[in-house]
Amino acid sequence: MLEAAGVAVFALTGALVAVRKGMDPFGFILLATVTGVGGGTLRDLVLDRGVGWVQAPSEVIVCTIVALVAWATAYFRPGTLDGWMGKRMLIWADAAGLALFAVVGTQKALMVGVPVLSAVALGAVTASFGGILRDILAGDRPMVLWSRDFYVTAAATGAAMTAFLSGLGLSPLLVMLGGLAAGFGLRAGSILLGWSFPSLPGSGSA
Repeated sequence: MLEAAGVAVFALTGALVAVRKGMDPFGFILLATVTGVGGGTLRDLVLDRGVGWVQAPSEVIVCTIVALVAWATAYFRPGTLDGWMGKRMLIWADAAGLALFAVVGTQKALMVGVPVLSAVALGAVTASFGGILRDILAGDRPMVLWSRDFYVTAAATGAAMTAFLSGLGLSPLLVMLGGLAAGFGLRAGSILLGWSFPSLPGSGSA
Protein backbone atom coordinates (compact mmCIF):
# COMPACT_ATOMS: atom_id res chain seq x y z
CA MET A 1 0.00 0.00 0.00
CA LEU A 2 2.81 2.41 0.87
CA GLU A 3 4.57 1.76 -2.41
CA ALA A 4 1.33 2.23 -4.36
CA ALA A 5 0.94 5.63 -2.69
CA GLY A 6 4.50 6.54 -3.62
CA VAL A 7 3.93 5.48 -7.23
CA ALA A 8 0.76 7.59 -7.46
CA VAL A 9 2.37 10.68 -5.91
CA PHE A 10 5.48 10.49 -8.07
CA ALA A 11 3.31 9.85 -11.14
CA LEU A 12 1.50 13.09 -10.29
CA THR A 13 4.80 14.98 -10.34
CA GLY A 14 5.50 13.60 -13.81
CA ALA A 15 2.05 14.66 -14.98
CA LEU A 16 2.54 18.16 -13.54
CA VAL A 17 5.77 18.54 -15.50
CA ALA A 18 3.92 17.33 -18.60
CA VAL A 19 1.37 20.13 -18.05
CA ARG A 20 4.15 22.70 -17.98
CA LYS A 21 5.64 21.26 -21.16
CA GLY A 22 2.29 21.16 -22.99
CA MET A 23 2.49 17.45 -23.80
CA ASP A 24 -0.26 15.33 -25.36
CA PRO A 25 -2.01 12.55 -23.38
CA PHE A 26 0.60 9.95 -24.32
CA GLY A 27 3.35 12.29 -23.16
CA PHE A 28 1.52 12.61 -19.84
CA ILE A 29 1.30 8.83 -19.51
CA LEU A 30 4.95 8.29 -20.42
CA LEU A 31 6.29 10.92 -18.04
CA ALA A 32 3.98 9.88 -15.20
CA THR A 33 4.84 6.20 -15.61
CA VAL A 34 8.59 6.66 -15.87
CA THR A 35 8.54 8.87 -12.78
CA GLY A 36 6.22 6.62 -10.82
CA VAL A 37 8.01 3.31 -11.39
CA GLY A 38 11.58 4.46 -12.15
CA GLY A 39 13.00 4.27 -8.64
CA GLY A 40 11.32 0.96 -7.83
CA THR A 41 12.53 -0.53 -11.11
CA LEU A 42 16.15 0.32 -10.35
CA ARG A 43 15.76 -1.02 -6.80
CA ASP A 44 14.32 -4.33 -7.99
CA LEU A 45 17.05 -4.75 -10.62
CA VAL A 46 19.81 -4.07 -8.07
CA LEU A 47 18.23 -6.54 -5.64
CA ASP A 48 17.96 -9.09 -8.48
CA ARG A 49 14.22 -9.41 -7.98
CA GLY A 50 11.47 -9.48 -10.53
CA VAL A 51 10.48 -5.94 -11.48
CA GLY A 52 7.09 -5.33 -9.87
CA TRP A 53 5.28 -3.53 -12.67
CA VAL A 54 6.43 -6.11 -15.23
CA GLN A 55 5.00 -8.98 -13.20
CA ALA A 56 1.77 -7.15 -12.32
CA PRO A 57 0.70 -4.03 -14.25
CA SER A 58 -1.20 -2.40 -11.39
CA GLU A 59 1.46 0.31 -10.96
CA VAL A 60 1.33 1.18 -14.65
CA ILE A 61 -2.47 1.37 -14.44
CA VAL A 62 -2.20 3.74 -11.46
CA CYS A 63 0.25 5.95 -13.35
CA THR A 64 -1.97 5.98 -16.43
CA ILE A 65 -5.05 6.98 -14.43
CA VAL A 66 -3.15 9.77 -12.68
CA ALA A 67 -1.79 11.00 -16.01
CA LEU A 68 -5.16 11.03 -17.76
CA VAL A 69 -6.90 12.78 -14.86
CA ALA A 70 -4.18 15.42 -14.89
CA TRP A 71 -4.43 15.83 -18.68
CA ALA A 72 -8.22 16.14 -18.52
CA THR A 73 -7.95 18.71 -15.74
CA ALA A 74 -5.38 20.73 -17.69
CA TYR A 75 -7.48 20.51 -20.87
CA PHE A 76 -10.89 21.35 -19.48
CA ARG A 77 -9.74 23.73 -16.76
CA PRO A 78 -6.70 25.55 -18.17
CA GLY A 79 -4.45 27.15 -15.60
CA THR A 80 -5.48 24.82 -12.77
CA LEU A 81 -2.29 22.75 -12.77
CA ASP A 82 0.27 25.22 -14.05
CA GLY A 83 1.60 28.55 -12.93
CA TRP A 84 2.37 29.17 -9.27
CA MET A 85 -0.10 26.60 -7.97
CA GLY A 86 1.25 23.86 -10.23
CA LYS A 87 4.83 24.62 -9.23
CA ARG A 88 4.01 24.41 -5.51
CA MET A 89 2.03 21.21 -6.04
CA LEU A 90 4.98 19.70 -7.91
CA ILE A 91 7.43 20.58 -5.13
CA TRP A 92 5.25 19.16 -2.35
CA ALA A 93 4.18 16.05 -4.25
CA ASP A 94 7.82 15.39 -5.03
CA ALA A 95 8.68 15.76 -1.32
CA ALA A 96 5.96 13.28 -0.36
CA GLY A 97 7.06 10.77 -3.01
CA LEU A 98 10.66 11.16 -1.93
CA ALA A 99 9.82 10.27 1.67
CA LEU A 100 7.56 7.36 0.72
CA PHE A 101 10.09 5.72 -1.59
CA ALA A 102 12.98 6.24 0.82
CA VAL A 103 11.08 4.19 3.40
CA VAL A 104 9.86 1.54 0.97
CA GLY A 105 13.24 1.11 -0.71
CA THR A 106 15.03 0.68 2.61
CA GLN A 107 12.47 -1.75 3.99
CA LYS A 108 12.58 -3.96 0.89
CA ALA A 109 16.37 -4.02 0.94
CA LEU A 110 16.44 -4.97 4.62
CA MET A 111 13.86 -7.71 4.07
CA VAL A 112 16.16 -9.53 1.62
CA GLY A 113 19.18 -9.28 3.92
CA VAL A 114 21.05 -6.34 2.43
CA PRO A 115 23.56 -4.76 4.89
CA VAL A 116 22.23 -1.70 6.68
CA LEU A 117 24.42 0.90 4.96
CA SER A 118 23.66 -0.57 1.56
CA ALA A 119 19.94 -0.60 2.38
CA VAL A 120 20.08 3.09 3.31
CA ALA A 121 21.90 3.92 0.06
CA LEU A 122 19.37 1.91 -1.93
CA GLY A 123 16.50 3.69 -0.18
CA ALA A 124 17.96 7.05 -1.15
CA VAL A 125 18.49 5.93 -4.75
CA THR A 126 14.95 4.55 -4.96
CA ALA A 127 13.60 7.90 -3.77
CA SER A 128 15.67 9.96 -6.21
CA PHE A 129 15.86 8.03 -9.47
CA GLY A 130 12.31 8.55 -10.73
CA GLY A 131 12.65 12.32 -10.35
CA ILE A 132 15.95 12.27 -12.21
CA LEU A 133 14.39 10.41 -15.13
CA ARG A 134 11.41 12.80 -15.12
CA ASP A 135 13.57 15.90 -15.31
CA ILE A 136 15.90 14.50 -17.98
CA LEU A 137 13.05 13.37 -20.24
CA ALA A 138 11.37 16.76 -19.81
CA GLY A 139 14.56 18.56 -20.80
CA ASP A 140 15.09 20.10 -17.35
CA ARG A 141 18.13 20.10 -15.10
CA PRO A 142 17.58 17.29 -12.56
CA MET A 143 16.33 18.82 -9.32
CA VAL A 144 18.35 16.33 -7.31
CA LEU A 145 21.64 17.49 -8.83
CA TRP A 146 21.14 21.24 -9.22
CA SER A 147 19.05 22.31 -6.26
CA ARG A 148 20.88 23.51 -3.14
CA ASP A 149 17.93 22.36 -1.04
CA PHE A 150 18.15 19.14 0.92
CA TYR A 151 16.99 16.48 -1.53
CA VAL A 152 19.14 13.35 -1.53
CA THR A 153 20.05 14.32 2.04
CA ALA A 154 16.36 14.21 2.96
CA ALA A 155 15.94 10.85 1.22
CA ALA A 156 19.01 9.43 2.97
CA THR A 157 17.77 10.75 6.32
CA GLY A 158 14.41 9.03 5.87
CA ALA A 159 16.16 5.84 4.79
CA ALA A 160 18.57 5.95 7.73
CA MET A 161 15.75 6.52 10.21
CA THR A 162 13.86 3.59 8.71
CA ALA A 163 16.88 1.31 9.12
CA PHE A 164 17.56 2.57 12.64
CA LEU A 165 14.00 2.02 13.85
CA SER A 166 13.88 -1.39 12.16
CA GLY A 167 17.06 -2.33 14.01
CA LEU A 168 15.35 -1.42 17.30
CA GLY A 169 12.67 -3.98 16.56
CA LEU A 170 9.80 -1.48 16.51
CA SER A 171 6.50 -2.27 14.84
CA PRO A 172 6.31 -1.78 11.07
CA LEU A 173 3.86 1.10 11.56
CA LEU A 174 6.23 3.01 13.84
CA VAL A 175 9.15 2.33 11.52
CA MET A 176 7.14 3.66 8.59
CA LEU A 177 5.96 6.76 10.44
CA GLY A 178 9.44 7.53 11.77
CA GLY A 179 11.05 7.20 8.36
CA LEU A 180 8.39 9.33 6.69
CA ALA A 181 8.65 12.02 9.37
CA ALA A 182 12.42 12.21 9.06
CA GLY A 183 12.56 12.32 5.26
CA PHE A 184 9.57 14.56 4.65
CA GLY A 185 10.36 16.78 7.62
CA LEU A 186 13.85 17.58 6.40
CA ARG A 187 12.66 18.19 2.86
CA ALA A 188 9.83 20.41 4.13
CA GLY A 189 12.25 22.40 6.27
CA SER A 190 14.43 22.92 3.25
CA ILE A 191 11.49 24.12 1.15
CA LEU A 192 9.92 26.36 3.77
CA LEU A 193 12.91 27.57 5.75
CA GLY A 194 15.71 27.35 3.22
CA TRP A 195 17.71 24.66 5.02
CA SER A 196 20.67 23.67 2.87
CA PHE A 197 24.37 23.07 2.91
CA PRO A 198 26.50 26.18 2.34
CA SER A 199 27.74 26.81 -1.18
CA LEU A 200 31.32 26.00 -2.00
CA PRO A 201 33.58 29.05 -1.79
CA GLY A 202 33.64 30.88 -5.12
CA SER A 203 30.79 28.87 -6.62
CA GLY A 204 27.68 30.42 -8.11
CA SER A 205 24.21 29.76 -6.74
CA ALA A 206 22.13 26.94 -8.27
